[in-house]
Amino acid sequence: MNIIFSRRALLKASSAALMPVGLSTLANPALAAASPEPSGSRLPNWFKYNPSLTTTWDFSVASPSGDRVRATAIGFDGAALTKILALYARPSSAYDIAISEMLNIFDDKNMHLAVDVVYYDSKPELAAAAIHRAEGDGTKVIIAMGSDTTSLLWDTYRNGKIPVVTACSKDPVILGQIANYDTGSATNFAFTSLNMPIDAQVGYLMRLRPKLQNVAVLVDASNVSAVETQATPVAEYLNQRNIRALKLAVTNSSTAVQELPQLMQHAISAMKRNDPTLQNSVFWITGSTAIFDQIHIINALSDKVPVISVVPEVVRAGDDSAVLSVGVSFESNAHLAAIYVGYVLEGTKSVGDIPVGIVSPPDIAINFREAKRIGLKIPFSFFESSATVFDYDGKPARVNGVTLTKSI
Repeated sequence: MNIIFSRRALLKASSAALMPVGLSTLANPALAAASPEPSGSRLPNWFKYNPSLTTTWDFSVASPSGDRVRATAIGFDGAALTKILALYARPSSAYDIAISEMLNIFDDKNMHLAVDVVYYDSKPELAAAAIHRAEGDGTKVIIAMGSDTTSLLWDTYRNGKIPVVTACSKDPVILGQIANYDTGSATNFAFTSLNMPIDAQVGYLMRLRPKLQNVAVLVDASNVSAVETQATPVAEYLNQRNIRALKLAVTNSSTAVQELPQLMQHAISAMKRNDPTLQNSVFWITGSTAIFDQIHIINALSDKVPVISVVPEVVRAGDDSAVLSVGVSFESNAHLAAIYVGYVLEGTKSVGDIPVGIVSPPDIAINFREAKRIGLKIPFSFFESSATVFDYDGKPARVNGVTLTKSI
């Protein structure tokens, strides 16, 4: 059996859990500067974290080039700390959320760690150098952050000396990295998945729009994992059911801002051919950072067609938000990955025997301010199941399953 973690079991009732950790907060360039830095030097721009962590973790620059940041558990002698390594191929708001959640869980579980986070700038030789160093300094676990890093390490470090746990990575079965969800990799890898089953996701879309006719799928063509595990499978699934899938792919993440207006306008025109009032159409955002970082542009061009995301963090306070998300949040996935790291460090499970970790049921997030703006009625069952809700003023009403206000 694959390991399915209840989303509700992952939610924390601590005061830290009441602090929204979303893209709008962690992607703020001023965040790192606002965070205390014991080393006395400013942390590099590629690394950001939830400022609440400074009560339990000390952050410092650990290399002259600034490509290594060290998070050290406060209050413990350095010699007594267990070393782990996290590898970033690129800066990402998703990784900011994930590393913050992992450090929270490591602290909650009283795991006394020194976590080296290395930015290798998508250069395999730099990743190899970081791993070589880790093999020599007693590092116990490597966290492969993101699908690109997971793919690189699967190709180059499978059966390596150090166990690898994946985080913020797309479905390893669809990507062909592992045969099924029910058995482990039989290697030094333990996989987690950011994806939920396509049939389940489309099922939610159909409950929102029972007469669904068009789904415009927004994806970054250069994000291979998002194309292969999200955009292509959902398009095939929809087309088989006579629901038109419009694939809107930006060709380059760096030119998404320039490409999106033409793609969106083309999609709206195509939708109106069989759905003149646009009452049976939706935009569907995949887990492509280049896409969901432009939610303000997508909303402005959507002509009040609901913008739905597979990334719960794209539903956030204010106006720059998807109206609804059904998927696995970066936070929930990171929580699960942190548990897997604990299994490996404690020796309770062999890394190669751990099945693919899946969070179920999905994380649902709703922004009622955006729903009111576009005139969308949210099914009550969605509201009942949602972990995150923003009210008609765009303010947090429920965060991580904890209600902050009495009513919407």
